[in-house]
Amino acid sequence: MGSWRGLGTLIACLFLLRPLPSPACPAACHCSAGEVDCTERDLHEVPQNLSANISTLWLGYNFITVLRPGSFPFLPVLLRLSLPHNHLGTIHSQALVGLGALQELDLSNNYLTVLTSETFLPLISLVMLNLGSNRLGELEPKVLYALPQLQVLFLHSNPWVCTCSIQSLWHWLRLCPHPLHPLQVGQAPVSGLRLDLSTVASFRQCRENSLLAQDYAFFLLIGPFSFLHPVSLRGCATPWHPLGTPGCRTAALRGPQPPPQPGRTAAGRKAKPQPRSRTPDGPSAPRVPPGRKRGAK
Repeated sequence: MGSWRGLGTLIACLFLLRPLPSPACPAACHCSAGEVDCTERDLHEVPQNLSANISTLWLGYNFITVLRPGSFPFLPVLLRLSLPHNHLGTIHSQALVGLGALQELDLSNNYLTVLTSETFLPLISLVMLNLGSNRLGELEPKVLYALPQLQVLFLHSNPWVCTCSIQSLWHWLRLCPHPLHPLQVGQAPVSGLRLDLSTVASFRQCRENSLLAQDYAFFLLIGPFSFLHPVSLRGCATPWHPLGTPGCRTAALRGPQPPPQPGRTAAGRKAKPQPRSRTPDGPSAPRVPPGRKRGAK
């Protein structure tokens, strides 16, 4: 009888010594030293029961389509969140609440088309944001206003609709409180480099323009090969009206204008004298005697 009791005690001890799955680490993920790696786990949503002490969360190469309110628990020390190569198409305005310490966010290679001004509002500490290779056609600067610490921004490989409306984003990039890191063309920084637009396929229709690199650094940043309508840049970027000036919107802002005074253009300048016509019906044509048709002998 005593032997059976001793055996039962031994089995109970062995059961207690067996490592149990940690409630702070999702079953499909690998966890170590504040890092949770859930890469390529066929996940369709953010895993639950995440520890509040994690600093890095890898969620790339899964099938997450939506970030909803409550998708993330309160993660006060999370510094890096990686979500590339998912099917992410929607981020709710409250989805990132509780991630105030986040410094790096990778949303590249997803299906994002629209971002609202509230999307990144909780991310007051964000330093790096990667939105490359999504389906963004435009991006209002107010989306980025909530990111006072932003220093690195990736917008490459998006189907940008390049019209004058994109100037507001360009203005934000120029006036960003923390200048973005120098861009690279191959191995050379663009600072001080003149760009030959005739060599950039996306600016094939704008090759007559030749601006300094700082005026086109914006296009290199968002990816010059991803514009849908490069021809529409003509009114926004010319040697006389560098990109970022409101020159292409002046008429719309001023409204209807009165007709110009005789002898002056719509801008108020004196009209240039028109050359005399060289056609047979112009003022320089030889006079024909009355009763005779022109060309008759």
